Amino acid sequence: MTTRTNEVWLNDLRSTGTPYEDALNDLRAIIQKGLPYALTRWLSSDDPLFQPLVDEVTQETLLRVLDQLGTFEGRSLFTTWVHKIAIRIALTELRRKRWRDSSLDELTENEDAPPPPGLLADSQTSPETSAERSDMLVRVRRILEDELTPKQREALVLLGLQDMPMEEAAKRMKTNRNALYKLLHDARLRLKRRLALEDLNPQDLLMAFEQK
Repeated sequence: MTTRTNEVWLNDLRSTGTPYEDALNDLRAIIQKGLPYALTRWLSSDDPLFQPLVDEVTQETLLRVLDQLGTFEGRSLFTTWVHKIAIRIALTELRRKRWRDSSLDELTENEDAPPPPGLLADSQTSPETSAERSDMLVRVRRILEDELTPKQREALVLLGLQDMPMEEAAKRMKTNRNALYKLLHDARLRLKRRLALEDLNPQDLLMAFEQK
Protein backbone atom coordinates (compact mmCIF):
# COMPACT_ATOMS: atom_id res chain seq x y z
CA MET A 1 0.00 0.00 0.00
CA THR A 2 1.37 3.42 -1.00
CA THR A 3 1.98 6.03 1.71
CA ARG A 4 0.39 9.33 0.65
CA THR A 5 0.24 12.86 1.96
CA ASN A 6 -3.11 14.64 2.06
CA GLU A 7 -2.27 16.41 -1.17
CA VAL A 8 -1.35 13.19 -2.95
CA TRP A 9 -4.57 11.51 -1.82
CA LEU A 10 -6.62 14.36 -3.29
CA ASN A 11 -4.62 14.46 -6.52
CA ASP A 12 -4.80 10.71 -7.06
CA LEU A 13 -8.54 10.47 -6.39
CA ARG A 14 -9.17 13.34 -8.80
CA SER A 15 -7.05 11.77 -11.51
CA THR A 16 -7.73 8.91 -13.88
CA GLY A 17 -6.06 5.66 -14.79
CA THR A 18 -3.60 3.89 -12.53
CA PRO A 19 -3.20 6.63 -9.85
CA TYR A 20 -6.98 6.75 -9.36
CA GLU A 21 -7.35 2.95 -9.37
CA ASP A 22 -4.52 2.46 -6.87
CA ALA A 23 -5.74 5.21 -4.55
CA LEU A 24 -9.30 3.87 -4.53
CA ASN A 25 -8.09 0.32 -3.84
CA ASP A 26 -5.85 1.52 -0.99
CA LEU A 27 -8.63 3.64 0.51
CA ARG A 28 -11.05 0.71 0.36
CA ALA A 29 -8.53 -1.48 2.20
CA ILE A 30 -8.02 1.21 4.87
CA ILE A 31 -11.76 1.54 5.48
CA GLN A 32 -12.32 -2.21 5.63
CA LYS A 33 -9.45 -2.60 8.08
CA GLY A 34 -10.44 0.20 10.45
CA LEU A 35 -14.23 0.03 10.33
CA PRO A 36 -14.67 -3.37 12.07
CA TYR A 37 -12.69 -2.17 15.10
CA ALA A 38 -14.93 0.88 15.43
CA LEU A 39 -18.18 -1.02 14.87
CA THR A 40 -17.51 -3.54 17.64
CA ARG A 41 -18.42 -0.76 20.11
CA TRP A 42 -22.02 -1.04 18.91
CA LEU A 43 -22.33 -4.40 17.18
CA SER A 44 -20.78 -7.81 17.84
CA SER A 45 -18.59 -9.13 15.07
CA ASP A 46 -20.54 -12.40 15.38
CA ASP A 47 -23.78 -10.65 14.45
CA PRO A 48 -24.99 -11.72 10.97
CA LEU A 49 -25.48 -8.03 10.21
CA PHE A 50 -21.83 -7.20 10.88
CA GLN A 51 -20.00 -8.09 7.65
CA PRO A 52 -22.80 -6.98 5.28
CA LEU A 53 -22.82 -3.66 7.14
CA VAL A 54 -19.05 -3.29 6.74
CA ASP A 55 -19.32 -3.98 3.01
CA GLU A 56 -22.27 -1.62 2.55
CA VAL A 57 -20.66 1.19 4.53
CA THR A 58 -17.36 0.80 2.69
CA GLN A 59 -19.12 1.18 -0.64
CA GLU A 60 -21.11 4.22 0.46
CA THR A 61 -18.07 5.81 2.13
CA LEU A 62 -16.02 5.64 -1.06
CA LEU A 63 -18.83 7.27 -3.01
CA ARG A 64 -19.34 9.93 -0.34
CA VAL A 65 -15.61 10.71 -0.22
CA LEU A 66 -15.44 11.12 -3.99
CA ASP A 67 -18.47 13.42 -3.84
CA GLN A 68 -17.02 15.53 -1.00
CA LEU A 69 -13.32 15.80 -1.89
CA GLY A 70 -13.75 19.55 -2.27
CA THR A 71 -14.86 19.90 1.36
CA PHE A 72 -11.71 18.39 2.87
CA GLU A 73 -9.88 21.26 4.59
CA GLY A 74 -6.68 19.44 5.54
CA ARG A 75 -7.05 19.97 9.30
CA SER A 76 -6.40 16.28 9.90
CA LEU A 77 -4.98 13.33 8.02
CA PHE A 78 -7.06 12.53 4.97
CA THR A 79 -7.56 8.97 6.19
CA THR A 80 -8.80 10.27 9.57
CA TRP A 81 -11.38 12.38 7.75
CA VAL A 82 -12.46 9.36 5.71
CA HIS A 83 -12.72 7.22 8.83
CA LYS A 84 -15.06 9.75 10.47
CA ILE A 85 -17.28 9.72 7.38
CA ALA A 86 -17.39 5.92 7.50
CA ILE A 87 -18.41 5.90 11.17
CA ARG A 88 -21.20 8.42 10.59
CA ILE A 89 -22.56 6.36 7.70
CA ALA A 90 -22.28 3.13 9.71
CA LEU A 91 -24.17 4.51 12.71
CA THR A 92 -26.88 5.95 10.49
CA GLU A 93 -27.33 2.59 8.76
CA LEU A 94 -27.25 0.72 12.06
CA ARG A 95 -29.94 2.94 13.56
CA ARG A 96 -32.06 2.58 10.44
CA LYS A 97 -31.76 -1.19 10.29
CA ARG A 98 -32.39 -1.66 14.00
CA TRP A 99 -35.43 0.61 13.90
CA ARG A 100 -36.82 -1.43 11.04
CA ASP A 101 -36.15 -4.74 12.77
CA SER A 102 -37.59 -3.47 16.05
CA SER A 103 -40.75 -2.32 14.36
CA LEU A 104 -41.23 -5.69 12.70
CA ASP A 105 -40.66 -7.49 16.00
CA GLU A 106 -43.29 -5.36 17.73
CA LEU A 107 -45.81 -6.07 15.01
CA THR A 108 -45.30 -9.82 15.10
CA GLU A 109 -45.40 -9.98 18.90
CA ASN A 110 -48.65 -8.02 19.15
CA GLU A 111 -50.82 -8.43 16.08
CA ASP A 112 -53.53 -6.18 17.55
CA ALA A 113 -51.19 -3.23 17.95
CA PRO A 114 -51.58 -0.46 15.37
CA PRO A 115 -48.77 -0.16 12.82
CA PRO A 116 -46.20 2.62 13.22
CA PRO A 117 -47.18 5.95 11.64
CA GLY A 118 -46.30 6.04 7.96
CA LEU A 119 -46.14 2.25 7.57
CA LEU A 120 -49.39 2.11 5.62
CA ALA A 121 -49.92 4.00 2.40
CA ASP A 122 -52.23 7.01 2.59
CA SER A 123 -55.46 5.87 0.99
CA GLN A 124 -57.09 9.30 1.42
CA THR A 125 -54.73 11.32 -0.73
CA SER A 126 -56.50 14.33 -2.15
CA PRO A 127 -56.76 14.88 -5.93
CA GLU A 128 -54.59 17.99 -5.55
CA THR A 129 -51.85 16.06 -3.74
CA SER A 130 -51.99 13.24 -6.29
CA ALA A 131 -51.63 15.75 -9.12
CA GLU A 132 -48.64 17.41 -7.41
CA ARG A 133 -46.94 14.04 -6.94
CA SER A 134 -47.56 13.07 -10.55
CA ASP A 135 -46.10 16.36 -11.75
CA MET A 136 -43.05 15.95 -9.52
CA LEU A 137 -42.44 12.40 -10.77
CA VAL A 138 -42.64 13.56 -14.38
CA ARG A 139 -40.05 16.24 -13.62
CA VAL A 140 -37.69 13.84 -11.87
CA ARG A 141 -37.92 11.22 -14.60
CA ARG A 142 -37.24 13.88 -17.21
CA ILE A 143 -34.15 14.88 -15.26
CA LEU A 144 -32.95 11.27 -15.19
CA GLU A 145 -33.42 11.02 -18.95
CA ASP A 146 -31.76 14.38 -19.64
CA GLU A 147 -28.81 14.21 -17.26
CA LEU A 148 -27.74 10.57 -17.10
CA THR A 149 -26.31 8.26 -19.69
CA PRO A 150 -27.91 4.81 -20.10
CA LYS A 151 -24.95 3.32 -18.22
CA GLN A 152 -25.39 5.73 -15.32
CA ARG A 153 -29.10 4.97 -15.07
CA GLU A 154 -28.40 1.23 -15.17
CA ALA A 155 -25.86 1.55 -12.36
CA LEU A 156 -28.28 3.50 -10.17
CA VAL A 157 -31.00 0.90 -10.68
CA LEU A 158 -28.74 -2.09 -9.99
CA LEU A 159 -27.10 -0.64 -6.89
CA GLY A 160 -29.78 1.66 -5.55
CA LEU A 161 -32.95 -0.29 -6.23
CA GLN A 162 -31.93 -3.91 -6.55
CA ASP A 163 -29.22 -3.73 -3.83
CA MET A 164 -26.88 -5.67 -6.08
CA PRO A 165 -23.32 -6.03 -4.71
CA MET A 166 -20.77 -3.80 -6.40
CA GLU A 167 -18.78 -6.71 -7.82
CA GLU A 168 -21.91 -8.33 -9.30
CA ALA A 169 -23.10 -5.03 -10.78
CA ALA A 170 -19.69 -4.50 -12.36
CA LYS A 171 -19.83 -7.94 -13.97
CA ARG A 172 -23.37 -7.33 -15.20
CA MET A 173 -22.29 -4.06 -16.80
CA LYS A 174 -19.04 -5.56 -18.13
CA THR A 175 -16.82 -3.11 -16.29
CA ASN A 176 -14.69 -3.14 -13.14
CA ARG A 177 -15.52 -1.98 -9.63
CA ASN A 178 -13.42 1.16 -9.68
CA ALA A 179 -14.82 2.29 -13.02
CA LEU A 180 -18.29 1.76 -11.56
CA TYR A 181 -17.46 4.00 -8.60
CA LYS A 182 -16.39 6.70 -11.05
CA LEU A 183 -19.58 6.24 -13.05
CA LEU A 184 -21.74 6.62 -9.94
CA HIS A 185 -19.73 9.57 -8.69
CA ASP A 186 -20.24 11.46 -11.94
CA ALA A 187 -23.94 10.57 -11.98
CA ARG A 188 -24.49 11.80 -8.43
CA LEU A 189 -22.77 15.11 -9.13
CA ARG A 190 -24.85 15.71 -12.24
CA LEU A 191 -28.07 14.85 -10.44
CA LYS A 192 -27.17 17.01 -7.45
CA ARG A 193 -26.61 20.07 -9.63
CA ARG A 194 -29.76 19.53 -11.69
CA LEU A 195 -31.97 18.81 -8.68
CA ALA A 196 -30.79 22.04 -7.08
CA LEU A 197 -31.70 23.97 -10.23
CA GLU A 198 -35.13 22.32 -10.28
CA ASP A 199 -35.66 22.99 -6.55
CA LEU A 200 -36.02 19.27 -5.82
CA ASN A 201 -34.35 17.13 -3.16
CA PRO A 202 -32.95 13.58 -3.13
CA GLN A 203 -36.15 12.22 -1.55
CA ASP A 204 -38.04 13.31 -4.64
CA LEU A 205 -35.61 11.25 -6.70
CA LEU A 206 -36.22 8.18 -4.54
CA MET A 207 -39.97 8.56 -4.94
CA ALA A 208 -39.55 8.56 -8.71
CA PHE A 209 -37.79 5.18 -8.50
CA GLU A 210 -40.22 3.70 -6.00
CA GLN A 211 -43.40 4.71 -7.81
CA LYS A 212 -42.65 3.45 -11.29
